[in-house]
Amino acid sequence: MLIALAVAALVLVPVAVTFSAFTRIDGEVLAHLTEFVLPELLANTLWLVLGVGFGVSVLGVSLAWLTALCEFPGRRVFAWALLLPLALPAYVTAFVVIGLLDFTGPLQTWLREHWGITGLPEIRSRGGVILVMSLALYPYVYLIARNAFATQGTAALEAAQSLGLSRWQGFFRVALPMARPWIAAGLMLALMETLADFGTMAIFNYDTFTTAIYKAWYGLFSLPAAAQLASILIVLVLAVVVIEQRSRARMRYAAVGRNAVTRRIRLSPPLAAVAFVYAGTVLAAAFLVPVAQLVLWTREVVATDLDARYWGFAWHSLLLAGMGALTVGAVALLLAYAGRQRPGPAMTWIQRIATLGYAFPGAVLAVGLFIPVAALDDWLIQSAQAWFGFEGTEILKGTLLVMLLAYLVRFLAVGFGPIDSGLHRVTRSIDEAARNLGTGAAELLTRVHLPMLRASLLTAITLTFVDIMKEMPITLMTRPFGWDTLAVRVFEMTSEGEWARAALPSLAIVVAGIIPIILLTWRGARLHD
Repeated sequence: MLIALAVAALVLVPVAVTFSAFTRIDGEVLAHLTEFVLPELLANTLWLVLGVGFGVSVLGVSLAWLTALCEFPGRRVFAWALLLPLALPAYVTAFVVIGLLDFTGPLQTWLREHWGITGLPEIRSRGGVILVMSLALYPYVYLIARNAFATQGTAALEAAQSLGLSRWQGFFRVALPMARPWIAAGLMLALMETLADFGTMAIFNYDTFTTAIYKAWYGLFSLPAAAQLASILIVLVLAVVVIEQRSRARMRYAAVGRNAVTRRIRLSPPLAAVAFVYAGTVLAAAFLVPVAQLVLWTREVVATDLDARYWGFAWHSLLLAGMGALTVGAVALLLAYAGRQRPGPAMTWIQRIATLGYAFPGAVLAVGLFIPVAALDDWLIQSAQAWFGFEGTEILKGTLLVMLLAYLVRFLAVGFGPIDSGLHRVTRSIDEAARNLGTGAAELLTRVHLPMLRASLLTAITLTFVDIMKEMPITLMTRPFGWDTLAVRVFEMTSEGEWARAALPSLAIVVAGIIPIILLTWRGARLHD
C-alpha cells in the first residue's frame, strides 16, 4: 500500500509543481506570453487536434473494417502490417516527408524538370503536420476499432440488411454506432499523443505548447514560464483523459457466435482491387516509403558519419531504455501486486493516479520534475557546503535521476497494463493454496506469481523499451551533459536541415523497435484469423 501511495504521489508532483508556478509570476514574461504566444498556440493546437482527429478516424476505421470483415487479396498481411508505423517515431516520418516533398526535394524537382509542374502545396504547413501525424497515429484507432468490428462480426450488418438497409446504410447506422466507444478510445489515445508530440512540431516549425515549453526553458531561460505553459497543456490533456474515460465507461461487450466473427464479406474483383490499393498506399506512405528513404540516405552518409560517436549514441540509448524499462517493469509489478493484496475502491483510484502519467507530455514531466529536483539539489549543496566544505555545483541535476523518474512517470501505464492483466489471469485459488502451505506475501510473489508472469513481464518491458528509445523531449531536456542519444542526434541534425545525416540514428531507432512490434502485432493479428 505504501509503495502504491508513493508512486501515485510521484505522479502528482509534476502536476503540483507546474501549477505552483503561478505563484511566481514574471509580469513581463506573462504579458509577452499572453499577447504574442498563447493565441497562436491555442489556434494551432485546436486545428491540429481537429485535423488529426479526422485523419486518424478515417484511416483507422476504414482500414479496420476492411481487414476485420472483408475478404480481399493481401488481407492477412495487411491485418498486422498496418500496425508497423507504431515502430516509426512521428518525428522521423516528419523529416522524411519534408525531405521528399519539399520544393528542393526529389519529387518536386523531378516534376519540374520532366513535366513542368510547379506550384504544389507547401509541405511545411499545417496540412503537412496533420498529414504526418495522421499517418503516424492511425494505428491507435485501427487496432482498437479492428477488435470491435471483429467482435461484432457480420451478424449485425446482415440483420440491418434484412430490415431493408443497404450495406453502406447498415455500416453507418448499425456497425459504426456499435463500435463508437472503442473508436473513441483509440481516437483519444491518438489525440493525447498529438498533444504530447515535440519532435514533429519542432521539425515542421509548427508552434504548439510542447515547443513553446522548450523555448521558454532554453530560449527565455524561464522555468516558471515553461511551467505556466505546461499547466495549460495539462488542463487540455486532462480534458481529453476525462472524455476518454467516459467513453470507456459506456462500453458494453456482447458475445457473438464464432461463425459471425469469422465469416467475412467477399468483395467483388473491382472493390477488392480498390481495397488492396488503398491499404497498400497507406502502408507505403506511413511505413514502407519512409523506411526505404532512410535506408537510401543512410547508404550515402554511413561511410563518413558512422564513427565512434554513434556507438556512444547507441550505447546511451540502449542503456537508458534498458534501465528505464527495468525500472518501470519492477514498479509496475509492485503496483499491480499491491492491488491484488489490497483490493478495493481506494486502491483502484491509487492505481489510476499512478498510471495517469502516460497522458502527460514528456515536456511537462521534464519541467515538473526538474524544478523540485533542482530545489532539492540547491538545498543539498548548501548543506554540504556548510557541513563538509563541498565545492561542487551539482549533486542530483547532473545525474540520470531526473530522466529515470520522468520515464517512470511517463511510461508506468505501459508496463502496468500487461502485468495487471496477467495477474488477473492467476486465480485466487492458487494464492489460497500457497498461503495454506505457509507462504508469505513476498514469497508468494517471487515463487508463485513471477514464474506465471514471465510473458506479461516480457511484454511490459519490451513495450516500455521501445517507447523510451523513441522518447525525445524528456531525453533532450533532462539529459546530463554529454549524454547524447540517438533521439537527441536526430533532433540536432533535423534542426540543421541535415535530413540524410538524421537518417542513420533514425534507422537505428526503427531497427531497435521493429522486431518487438512485429512480434506483438503478428501475434495479435493471429487471434482474429
